[in-house]
Amino acid sequence: MKILYKIGIVLLTGTIMTSCVVGKKYSREDLKAPEKYREEIAVTGDTILLPWKSYYKDPLLVNLIEKALVKNNEVLIAMKSMEQLDLSYKQAKLSLLPTLDFDAGASRAYQSKNSLNGSLSAQFIGKDYMDDYSANLRMSWEVDIWGKAAMQKRDAKAAYFAQKENLSALKTRIIVQVAQAYYNLLGLDEQLKIAEKNIELSTSTLDMMKLQYNSGSISSLAVNQTEAQKKTAELLVPLAKANIAVQENALQILCSEYPNSIERAGNIDAAEINVVFPTGIPVSLLSRRPDVKASEYAVMSAVAKTGLAKAAMYPTLSLNPSIGVNSFEFDKWFDFPGSVTKNIAANLAQPIFRKKALSTAYKVAVLEQEKAAVQFKQSFITAVGEVNDAMSRLKYADERIVLAKEKAQSLDKATSDASLLYKSGMANYLEVITAQNSSLQNDLDVVTIKLEKLNAAINLYRALGGGVE
Repeated sequence: MKILYKIGIVLLTGTIMTSCVVGKKYSREDLKAPEKYREEIAVTGDTILLPWKSYYKDPLLVNLIEKALVKNNEVLIAMKSMEQLDLSYKQAKLSLLPTLDFDAGASRAYQSKNSLNGSLSAQFIGKDYMDDYSANLRMSWEVDIWGKAAMQKRDAKAAYFAQKENLSALKTRIIVQVAQAYYNLLGLDEQLKIAEKNIELSTSTLDMMKLQYNSGSISSLAVNQTEAQKKTAELLVPLAKANIAVQENALQILCSEYPNSIERAGNIDAAEINVVFPTGIPVSLLSRRPDVKASEYAVMSAVAKTGLAKAAMYPTLSLNPSIGVNSFEFDKWFDFPGSVTKNIAANLAQPIFRKKALSTAYKVAVLEQEKAAVQFKQSFITAVGEVNDAMSRLKYADERIVLAKEKAQSLDKATSDASLLYKSGMANYLEVITAQNSSLQNDLDVVTIKLEKLNAAINLYRALGGGVE
């Protein structure tokens, strides 16, 4: 009874000391987020909750994104990591439970006849050997004095959700890459059409020049330069076709398929994304971004690890009771209660001299926590910067498109006028070639600006934490 009383005292003491948690819970510091973005385009969380399937309208693009999210090997690897962390988290939730082990064994030892054990064995049991049959249940339980179990669970939980957010960030990146590659294909298609259209125009001009050359109206220099202008447009065709093939291959690889052609519909004008965002403030939005959330979970994990490193410097209390049966005769092995053995033990361990290893580990954990906090703050600042960048590109791309289209109208008229003036002898061939070349370059610039606008719209949606699901 005295032993049980003492064990009860130990258990009560352990229970009381369990409330002595040494680790602090995570608390987010004030990020001092700006009240608004630099540009006037504003957003709300309700808008950014819009799923990507509603943001991208092209069914062929939607199909490609769905395929990439299911088959992309980077996504598959990240999902396997998620499964690993899920198992670790479930294991961490069981850390408060005691361990229970069972063992059973039988042995026979032949004693020396000249030894005390050998002579006693021969005298009492009439054998020159000693059998031993045992079976035991052993329990071990470390009393959670300093809240280590809770900190281990918080650490595992933070790691699990950080990986979950990293997976979402990866999926978001895959969505962006597929969308940008698809729209880039549409842009390359448009460039190919522009080149072919310009070849037709240059061919018409060259035919006219040859007729005038044959009649003696112009020199061969005019014909040669006009032919060079045609070759400039012709050079764009194989370049565009090569770029289209490379882009198609890259898009298929994103979908974890072997290189092949990509089906696409419409043109770059039909692919324009209508970006309309009402009012909102950055902090309520960017805290939803997967990469920012993952960075914050890393801080939570570091806080838990700091608490665990501190708890390692304090005493540990463990209980190790066991019960079993033991006999030197097989037929009496499970003879109750005569063969029953019991053991009750309690251990208190306090690290004393570890060459400052534990205090150093704690200081390192504190520094890792501080580093994680700085990285989280930086990820938030970077996120705000990315939103501002995307907004600026989107806003000024619109202005550039308007100017480029106005310029295109002027250049189209200049090309037409130059051709008419040349036929009437009021302009020279250089003016015709210059007008055609300027029109070609401006048409290509318009396509480039449209692509920049599409990419800005895609990046803005991603930068604001656009929904993956």
